[in-house]
Order: sequence, then C-alpha cells, then structure tokens
Amino acid sequence: MVTDDSESTQKTAAVAPHIALLSVQAFFGTLPVIGKIVLAVIPSVAVVGFRVGITAVVLYAFQRTRGSLKLADRKDYSRLAILSIFGVTLNQLLFVGGLSLTKAANTSLLAVTIPIFAIAIGAYLGTERMRIRKIAGILIAAAGVIFLIDPRSASFSSQTTLGDVMIILNSFSYGVYVVRSKDVVTRNGALRSIVWIFIFASTICVPLGVISLSSIDIAAVPGHVWWLVIYIAIVATAAPYLLNAWALARVNPSTVVVYIYLQPLIGFVSAVVFLNERVDLKFAAAAMLVFAGVYLTTKRRKQPDAATQI
Repeated sequence: MVTDDSESTQKTAAVAPHIALLSVQAFFGTLPVIGKIVLAVIPSVAVVGFRVGITAVVLYAFQRTRGSLKLADRKDYSRLAILSIFGVTLNQLLFVGGLSLTKAANTSLLAVTIPIFAIAIGAYLGTERMRIRKIAGILIAAAGVIFLIDPRSASFSSQTTLGDVMIILNSFSYGVYVVRSKDVVTRNGALRSIVWIFIFASTICVPLGVISLSSIDIAAVPGHVWWLVIYIAIVATAAPYLLNAWALARVNPSTVVVYIYLQPLIGFVSAVVFLNERVDLKFAAAAMLVFAGVYLTTKRRKQPDAATQI
C-alpha cells in the first residue's frame, strides 16, 4: 500500500528535474544579449577563458565544502576529460566565437539543431529509443521556434557563414556531450562530475584566453563589463551546467535537449518584462507549439496497473 507521503515524494521527484531544466534555459537564455555586450570589448576566446576558469574555481570550492573529488572508477577521469572537450571546450569556443561572427537571430534559429543532433546520435549509439511520439514532439517544438523567430529575419550571408557553421558545430558537440555523459554523471553525481569537466576544460581554455587577452588594453575595459563576465561565469554557466547534469541523471537525454526550445520564448518574455514589448498572437501560437512539443517529448509512457500484471 502506498501512503500519501510517499506519493507526494514520488511526484516531487518526478517534477524536480523539469523545474531544474526550466531554470537552465532561463539562465542560458540571458547569455546571447549579455554576451554581445561583453564581446564588443573582450575577444571571444578570452571570454571563454574567463567563463570556464571562474566556473571551475567556483564549482571546485563548492564541492570541497561537501566532500571528496574522488571518482567512482579511475577510468571515469579519462571519460570526463573527453566529455569536457565536447561539452565545454569545443562547445564554448564554437558558441561564443560563432556568436561574435553572426546575428543573434541566426544563433537562436540554429540552436534548433541541438535536439535533432542529440536524438540522431543517441539513436545511432543505441542509447535513445526513437518513439514516434518523441520525434513528433521535437519536430513540433522546432516548428514553434522557427515560426517565432522567422527564418526571414536571419541573414545567412557570406559575412555570417563562418559564425553560422561554428554554431552548427557547437550544436553537434553539445549533442554528443548530452548523449554520452548520462552514465558517468549518474555514477559519480552531478556536482563532482561537472567539477572535473570544468577542471579539464580550463587546462585548455584558460591558457588560450590569456593569450587572447594580451591583444587588448585590459585597463580600458569598463568596470561593468567585468561584472558581466562574472555573471556569465556563475549565473549563465556554473548554475545551468550543474542543474543540467543533475537533471540528466534523472531523465532521458532527449528530455534535456528538448527544453532548449524554450530559450527563445524566455528571451521574448524577458523583452516584455524589461523592455515593455508587447506579446502578439504569433508569440502565443509559437508558445503553444513549443509547450506541446515539450509535453509530448517528456510525457512518460503509461505503466500497466499492478492488478493487471502477472
């Protein structure tokens, strides 16, 4: 017999990963606008160096207050080192570099490819079951994002081609990371795994950032830009990566990546709240498509009643 308390606990456990994933998209959703402000002053590689380095220090300090950094299996160190290349090093360098070379509309539109890459990679590796309902949900959510952003507002000209290609490669890299990180993150815990991922990534990104930073006059960088760099590292990087890993240990990779479609909606809502922009029918229709797609992708299959089981 299941008590009310245990039922409540189970419901909370089922809902918590989705709340975490909503928070992830809210934090990540602030990056493009703030990133553009910082990139106007600091080179993209230097921004990545600051972002990864500060995040590694913050997460390391936090983990040390909770316990050991030792991993369950010695081979997990090499596994996390490889994952750091796809999930942070390439992901950050390609995304921030691409953002500096293309339009924000292009970046938002090309982010649609992340779930598609993740599902395709998962299906190829046999880690993701290609259910019709799940595929339909991803396609419906993608349609909502495309309808909202309107591909006509994107400018895929020769001037943005390199940036567009970098964003697509970033999507592929992040898709590989999400699909392949579930087992090792589940085995070692979200925080411990993410700490090591950023430590490994910082050994590459920080030196590259220092070299890149030498090309500008550091003293001429305004004070508010440094505060934005800290915001990017902690709020738009450390927090979402940690929450993403925690949720990934509890839900399928396809569920994690489909939430990415909420980022454009969050951006539009932020514009309404902070810039007094108006929501029109187009936004409402796009939102309905995205939420319908997320619902279909994240909906659990109905389990047979115990009384019907043999």
